Amino acid sequence: MSDVTFPIFLACLPGLESVLADEARALGLPDPVAVPGGVETSGRLPDIWRANLCLRGASRVLVRIGSFRAMHLAQLDKRARKFPWADVLRTDLPLRVEVTCTRSRIYHQGAATQRIERAIAETLGAPIDPKAEMRLMVRIDDDLATFSLDTSGEGLHKRGHKLATGKAPLRETMAALLLRQMGYDGSQPLVDPMCGSGAFVIEAAEIAMGLAPGRDRGFAFENLARFDAQAWAAMRKQNPRDVPMQFFGFDRDQGAVRNAQANAERAGVQACTRFTCQPISALTRPETAPGLVMVNPPYGGRIGAAKLLFGLYASLGSVLKEQFRGWRVGIVTSERKLAQATGLPLSPGPLLPHGGLKVQLFQSSPL
Repeated sequence: MSDVTFPIFLACLPGLESVLADEARALGLPDPVAVPGGVETSGRLPDIWRANLCLRGASRVLVRIGSFRAMHLAQLDKRARKFPWADVLRTDLPLRVEVTCTRSRIYHQGAATQRIERAIAETLGAPIDPKAEMRLMVRIDDDLATFSLDTSGEGLHKRGHKLATGKAPLRETMAALLLRQMGYDGSQPLVDPMCGSGAFVIEAAEIAMGLAPGRDRGFAFENLARFDAQAWAAMRKQNPRDVPMQFFGFDRDQGAVRNAQANAERAGVQACTRFTCQPISALTRPETAPGLVMVNPPYGGRIGAAKLLFGLYASLGSVLKEQFRGWRVGIVTSERKLAQATGLPLSPGPLLPHGGLKVQLFQSSPL
């Protein structure tokens, strides 16, 4: 089973598929191809574990375990009973089944779900539970039934570190992909003048220290058949690098600063991160080499009214031009005019869904 190669789909935020493909390539996954909603690649069981453990930008790792044609419900039932479920699923753990039907003679999703659930329960013996963590996804498209497992369980942005958040926080996976889009590799200092719960600062520090994002959480694949706990324990062992103090977060909200500090401590990056309560007007350049300023400021549809924020963006731009010569800047916002209000030479990236809005990363060359 460990020698079988499976098709793998790495789900991610729409608009950043090519960035995730680059990360998958750097991780050594074979021939990653960006497609709408994610990246297609392949791998054996250890590759599936490694993708969940190490990919910073993937939201889920889905694995295709097989397919067959079915023209009607009786055929679906018969072939589902012959499917080698025991190769991947355990008999003692509950499973939930989710079916979608498109362009097929089998069009009733509820009936198809019942047939597959019954086939698994009666041939494998695994209990069916709509609330089970292990999720079998079935797509019946053009009379082809394709079976995939969600090997992640909870979304991969839930890493077990950022338990305290403020208003409209960035998910860790989004922050990681935006950092990669900026070309960040962990070797440069990073400053976030409006850090909130600390996503950019903590992600940058983890990258610099070589810490795997999934090191402190569990995954659904640990409950699959023939899971090798010893090999997995060896894979997830961490050997962090020593990194100097060069990751700085600032926020005028003392509560946000406390949250960010607590999150950094849980992530184990407190030695190289510093969070300070202060307004934009007090921002000064740290005593480091030039690096990256990453900021997710308030924007109208997210917090407050956009027209009241032009002064804030103008102040941000003025401080950065004065204090951060030689640094590159990345600003996430939903309003192009707000980005322009900074007076910085910013280039927009693709539109990205975030909190019911469309946002963009506006980035600069060294100021």
